[in-house]
Amino acid sequence: MKKSFLFYPLTIGVFALLIWFVIDKGKNLTIKSDKKNTTELVASSQSLPKSTALIVNSNESVWQQFLHNIQSPLSLLLLQIIVILVVSRFFGIVFSKFGQPSVVGEMIAGIFLGPSIMGLLSPDFSNFLFPKDSLKTLQFLSQIGLAFFMFIIGMELDIEKLKHKTKNAIVISHASIIFPFFLGVTLAYFIYEQFASAGVNFMSFALFLGIAMSITAFPVLARIVQERGLTKTSLGAMVITCAAADDVTAWCMLACVIAIVKAGSIVSALFTIFLAVIFVLIMLYVIRPYINKISAKVVSQENLNKTVIAISFFILLLSAYFAEVIGIHALFGAFLAGVIMPQNVKFKELLAGKIEDISVLLLLPIFFAFTGLRTQIGLLNEGHLWAACGVVILIAVIGKFGGSAAAAKVMGQSWKDSLSIGALMNTRGLMELVVLNIGYDLGILSPEIFAIMVLMALTTTFMTGPFLDLINYVSKKRDVLT
Repeated sequence: MKKSFLFYPLTIGVFALLIWFVIDKGKNLTIKSDKKNTTELVASSQSLPKSTALIVNSNESVWQQFLHNIQSPLSLLLLQIIVILVVSRFFGIVFSKFGQPSVVGEMIAGIFLGPSIMGLLSPDFSNFLFPKDSLKTLQFLSQIGLAFFMFIIGMELDIEKLKHKTKNAIVISHASIIFPFFLGVTLAYFIYEQFASAGVNFMSFALFLGIAMSITAFPVLARIVQERGLTKTSLGAMVITCAAADDVTAWCMLACVIAIVKAGSIVSALFTIFLAVIFVLIMLYVIRPYINKISAKVVSQENLNKTVIAISFFILLLSAYFAEVIGIHALFGAFLAGVIMPQNVKFKELLAGKIEDISVLLLLPIFFAFTGLRTQIGLLNEGHLWAACGVVILIAVIGKFGGSAAAAKVMGQSWKDSLSIGALMNTRGLMELVVLNIGYDLGILSPEIFAIMVLMALTTTFMTGPFLDLINYVSKKRDVLT
């Protein structure tokens, strides 16, 4: 015990003295180089990033070095993520207290961090935290998070069950798409000249507005159904099926719209759609049987081995890559990769558990923040712009809520269930923001119409809970009176 007690300080002390001795002797050494090499070395050191240049420039004060460290790209990115997660979590908790899904709070948090609120209250801090040259990094992170999230959404859809559901759900779902799509295209006719980006043709603008009006947020809707204990009811099963069919149809339509917009001509668009069809067929009839064989081997295992996880991730990334190259967007490829995953519940649970927490808790708040940084509500600084925003929200509610409820009633649902289906299908949430960001990236949506549509997404998502409460209240009141 005594020997080990003495050995530690003796060893550390001796080698510390030897290290100091070598460093002290090294101070007298000089670099032997000609003038040309010295000049090149100085020039190269000046071109280094600030974080690296600190090593070269030893004359800076400690405070200057500290400021450089704070402003380095990695430090700034980490600070941005920390702030985004804290604010998102806070708003998520606050809004959940009011009976709203936490995702609504996270969406509001994104708006709060953007120029609409934080940029207005503290422009200097906002410019420091989110300088323009750092937004590209946040965009890439958000796209990765969305790709993983769309993969999970694809896995949650049970295509086999959809095939065997009654035609009622398909009719309601497609009615809830075509009617608001028509209203969106009609609305585009009246606002195109004022709100479309320069150089965008009417067809591209109208198609994207139609898609934006007809989308339903399947994950938010599913969470609301679960939180309200409707999962095992006939209403819950019907609306989940409607939303799932809506999701598949809307994303296929979106892929076609993106192909048309990117192609620029009908011939190019048809070629892109042809490639997309070939891509989907390969995924369904070549890749899907292959992954099914692999999953069959791990059904009895408690954990997926690394090879299976690696293959799943490889399919996800490859599908997203080919979808992007073809011209139908990487997110559609990620969604399709999730759809073709084996329908074995255990396999999906194990695989989703590997990526869901990182995607939902870490990367999705970054997407909300990035969307908020793009949303400039301050641009709506005149009365007619707010009037236009009100009209857009009204048409969105009439199209989705009215179309779904009317179709459900025609298909034999009670008035209460029909209105409840309409209220739930009117939920747009995250999926709407995904579509809007795609339209913004493609240069179709101007900053003004983008802000209006983001407000529409927030409003229609926020009103779902109160709508359901009002429907239940009126129904109970009517039952008491009768």
